[in-house]
Amino acid sequence: MTGDLTTRERIRIEAAALFRNKGFNGTSMADLAAAVGISKSSLYHHFPSKQALLSEIIELTVNRVTPAVAAVADSGLSISDRLRTAVALHTVEAIRDRDAIACFIEEGRYLSSDFMTTHVANRDRYERIFRDMFDEGIASGEFVEQDVGIEVKAILGMCNSVVRWYQPSGTHSPEEIAAEIADFVVRGATPTREVDDAGKVQVDVRST
Repeated sequence: MTGDLTTRERIRIEAAALFRNKGFNGTSMADLAAAVGISKSSLYHHFPSKQALLSEIIELTVNRVTPAVAAVADSGLSISDRLRTAVALHTVEAIRDRDAIACFIEEGRYLSSDFMTTHVANRDRYERIFRDMFDEGIASGEFVEQDVGIEVKAILGMCNSVVRWYQPSGTHSPEEIAAEIADFVVRGATPTREVDDAGKVQVDVRST
């Protein structure tokens, strides 16, 4: 498969792995050139700086995942099923593309102001999809009242944590892990329902 990749693609793949393992600041252009097997001058021909390289890794990742999650959010499923599917999709993508996702969540803070504006705008646009789903669920009564901003950041933080602890040799597949996390999120978002002695459903409308 490597032979089918362009040099630019190989650079991005190797850079994402190095940035994840050594950190953006701990990785030099010489390190990158050696990992790809090209000269530093060739590397600079494709990317004028580490900043430009990191920015492209992050932007391509966001631009790939955002439309897929947005399509789920705009689908005809119930709001609970949309949230469940979106969280599962996000988690699977985080597992399958751990190096690039790690660049987004860990190394993006090192972007210069020239690139940071785009990074923050893309991040906020992505979070807005989840915020809108929560707003819809709360308005319909399907989700409990809560601080949506905190909730979304907590959920995405939990999903993103898989890049640190997931092991391919583990007992659960990416899809199984994603399903567990997604079910956990939806259970936390929906009201607790209990049946009283008269057989009537009592809804706990927790609020912050």
